[in-house]
Amino acid sequence: MFRDTQSFVPVQACEESDSYDMSAVLPAAVNAYSTGGVQWSMPFNVSNPVLYYNRKVFTAAGLNPDAPPKTLEEVQQYSQQIVDSGAASYGLIVDSDFDGGGGWYIEQWFAKAGQFYANNENGRSAPPTEVLFDGPTGVQLYTYLRDLVASGVAYNVGDNTSGQDAFLKIADQGDPGTMTIGTSAALGTVLAALQGGIAPGIGPEDLGVGQMPGPNGSATVLVGGASLWIAADKGDAKTAAAWDFVKFMISAQSQSTWAAATGYVPMRSDATALEPLATTYRNDPRFAVAYESLLATPDEPTAVGPLLGPQREVRVLTARALSSVFGGGDPATVLADAAAQADALLADYASRHPNSG
Repeated sequence: MFRDTQSFVPVQACEESDSYDMSAVLPAAVNAYSTGGVQWSMPFNVSNPVLYYNRKVFTAAGLNPDAPPKTLEEVQQYSQQIVDSGAASYGLIVDSDFDGGGGWYIEQWFAKAGQFYANNENGRSAPPTEVLFDGPTGVQLYTYLRDLVASGVAYNVGDNTSGQDAFLKIADQGDPGTMTIGTSAALGTVLAALQGGIAPGIGPEDLGVGQMPGPNGSATVLVGGASLWIAADKGDAKTAAAWDFVKFMISAQSQSTWAAATGYVPMRSDATALEPLATTYRNDPRFAVAYESLLATPDEPTAVGPLLGPQREVRVLTARALSSVFGGGDPATVLADAAAQADALLADYASRHPNSG
């Protein structure tokens, strides 16, 4: 974890020294990069997961293409209706990628369920010593995903090595799926690919975008993407220059231009009133779905997300666990084993970073 290297100037120190107005910056974005009352870095390329779906299949299956599923129960129901109608071979397309369905999305679903993923308030009030994903919420999630695939209404693309396997399954001409969860940052790229004819019979206008479905239909999302850090011990002049660069990158105009061209979420509210983003949101509401989800995210500890030292390694464990469950493993047993390994990683990290937190 960058913070624990003690190699960076807390960006909050720059804000305070410069009397920088942070009122337009989304609180959820700030909270994601703060701990112990200190904001360590500045969010820049903010994203969160959304539901991508084929509107033509929804219509053919008798579903409203303007009303995508918001709960996991609705995902199952929609998927069953799609398959039963013959509109497509599968409803939902899932994966076990550590940066997707097996890792990042698991954290998202815990937040949507209003549950902590790790103790000590997801590692925000004190360094985490124990993960909680092997509890009832985790077992229910893994069981749900296993049963969805086993029933034949969902399709598992595995660890999604290309990063695009789930999207490509929607374009499969012989055995297509209908819905998948992916980062909002991919929206511009997906639309461009469809415009280029990558999926015969599916045009840009056929792509639907909805909020990421969750256990209770909550719009809550955890901030994804990346942030800007300022290196310490570089001298006042370089620190000031770095801070000037950060301010340029997060200016309302920069954020408007960036979000309109990509699908990333503007990390400040006033960017939505500037061109080109104002026109983009007005003419193509699909780009606004992720932003609206972030606005709707409550200011609650469970909605900030886990702050783990070995975050990537823990995600790999949950991804392997999901792959094992898809292969027939018992969710409770598999998750208990993954949690034990994760707790060992946390203990090892704490021993090597005694001043963390």
